[in-house]
Amino acid sequence: MSNDDGLYHPRVHDPAAGTIPVPHGPDTGTDHATLPYDRNAANEKAIFNYLVKPDDSYNSDGVYWADLPFMKRAAFVGAVDAAEARKELGAIGTMMKADPLSPIGWYFRNAVLPGAGLGLEGYVLFSIGNLTPLFQAAWGSCWNKYQVCSANWIAAVTYMEILGIIVGQVLVGVLGDWFGRRWGLIQDALIMFGGLLMLTASWGLDLQGWVICYAISLFFYGIGVGGEYPMTATAAMENATGAGRVSTKEDRLHRGRKVTMAFLMQGWGQFWNQVILILLMLIFNHSGNPPYSVDMAQWTFRVSFALPALGTLWLVYYRTYKMPLASKQLNMAKKKIHVTGYDTKSLGLTFTYFGGRLLATTGTWFCNDVFFYGNKLFQSQFISVLSPHGSTIMTGWTWNLVNVVVSLAGYYMACFLIDNKLFGRKNMMQLGFLMDFILFVVPAFHFKYYSSIEGVTAFQTMYFLSSFFNQFGPNSVTFLVAAEVFPTPIRATAHGLSAAVGKLGALLASVLYNYIDTQMKFYVVPWFGLAGMLLTLLFLPDTTGLDLEEQERRWKYIRSGRESEYHGVAVHPKHLSLWERLRGAGKYYDPELDYASKINDMREDWSEKQEARRQAEVNGGVFDTEDDYSQHIHDHFTATTQPDKTVASSAASDEDALRAAEKRTL
Repeated sequence: MSNDDGLYHPRVHDPAAGTIPVPHGPDTGTDHATLPYDRNAANEKAIFNYLVKPDDSYNSDGVYWADLPFMKRAAFVGAVDAAEARKELGAIGTMMKADPLSPIGWYFRNAVLPGAGLGLEGYVLFSIGNLTPLFQAAWGSCWNKYQVCSANWIAAVTYMEILGIIVGQVLVGVLGDWFGRRWGLIQDALIMFGGLLMLTASWGLDLQGWVICYAISLFFYGIGVGGEYPMTATAAMENATGAGRVSTKEDRLHRGRKVTMAFLMQGWGQFWNQVILILLMLIFNHSGNPPYSVDMAQWTFRVSFALPALGTLWLVYYRTYKMPLASKQLNMAKKKIHVTGYDTKSLGLTFTYFGGRLLATTGTWFCNDVFFYGNKLFQSQFISVLSPHGSTIMTGWTWNLVNVVVSLAGYYMACFLIDNKLFGRKNMMQLGFLMDFILFVVPAFHFKYYSSIEGVTAFQTMYFLSSFFNQFGPNSVTFLVAAEVFPTPIRATAHGLSAAVGKLGALLASVLYNYIDTQMKFYVVPWFGLAGMLLTLLFLPDTTGLDLEEQERRWKYIRSGRESEYHGVAVHPKHLSLWERLRGAGKYYDPELDYASKINDMREDWSEKQEARRQAEVNGGVFDTEDDYSQHIHDHFTATTQPDKTVASSAASDEDALRAAEKRTL
């Protein structure tokens, strides 16, 4: 029976004969109460509200945060974020009391390890550009004057690296969705390790032969680097989301931060590469000034590649033996839709339903990579002003180091705000593109002044600001959303394709900049920032604060041909692009209909889980209970579901359901 408190109270009865009344006295039915199990709306609300309408996304009246008026929304978001900040600071304090160094261990496990592959590839790829002036100084007849080496092969060093990355992004993206994340992560590390061995030992009968060997080694290494993009993004995201049937608070509030913390290891890789190259030059050359001997160049570049080879070998071990569950969520998603290999149906439906999103992720990444290469234009120009009689290699490396530190500040600021519902991914992307547009277009039309000694300080400031807003904007956001806005079965494919198109932007920049002068480069580059901002505005949905499991629910409906039956927050106008809203994707949003639909979906999932449990018991297998439903939900579904796993009809006796529930609680 139920009282006004909304709980189910068992019938009062005499104590059973023969029971021992300890430790709380004889059971008479008055000593405990449980959540009710009959299927009326009030009872279901008491049981399911904490799952269906979690308090970090819905206010006390059950209204979704994006449906609140702006001032109430700001107050709600501020309160949730403040409570979460207090909780995290308290957890850090507790950790430090137990062990002052434990927060460092937490950061290592949650940021460094997931992003280790990107950190190592950031180190190596940044090294290629840093080593070029050293090669030009040590082997001028080959790398500078092209007397003993082909100019085409020297240029091919950059092209081969980018082409290898493109191949890896597309190939491993598809294979990662086909065979699993763990397989992709392991093979990426193996390829990168082999590529580093090739780079460290690259040789030739003459300089031309060495350049060819060096370029081929970079192509091979690039395949592993390319695979790191979709594999790291999807693995970090699915680890943040969890493999369970109900997404976690951690996913909703910190998914973006978790992925971006892994991605910013790329910045730390660049930092350590520059530090190590400076130290190696000081060790082998005894100073940063010329002349630069061939022996010094040999030792410097080979040792600089050998060090990350050791780290990559450890990464192979870690991914092989310490990441057994990296593919868990992908496997669960495939199991639900009865797919064992590659989900070609989901790929086709993605082009149909998420074509605008694919245009956004590929187009914005393309524009960003043109900018990323364009950023180097500032440095070469202001160094030529500050050092009119020529600069040393150490001068360029030192300014590189300062720029990397500024970039790291941008990465960390992105981590701090990328999950804030009032700012979030989309606004961050547009702001970054807009600022880079301004910071390039201003010197383009006043080039003479900014390239003079009078304007060089302002020129340097714009250079560092462009680096900051590139990271606090498109570079961080493109990496995240290219995985986040697509369904699990083809997530790595979509991310790899987006990243590959982005690298085409880098290839365009590296080719185009060889044929136009410096001022013309400044005229060309800004418009890619404007284009990126417009693509973001029109075609990119804002997934900030969106429960990723809701997107998976929506995809389940789309894949089964029932798009119109999905009414949840994944089609809320806040989480759709302008293009999707114009096409009517948000017309099915209905919180009331979705509430009942979500409980029915959970009931179906629970029934499948019970059947899987029975099969495991019959076959003697092991059943995974890690993400099992709570006991209250289990009892409710047991009491209101017929043994044949169909939902109990309205004619079913509430009395029978109550008796079954009471029997379990006694």
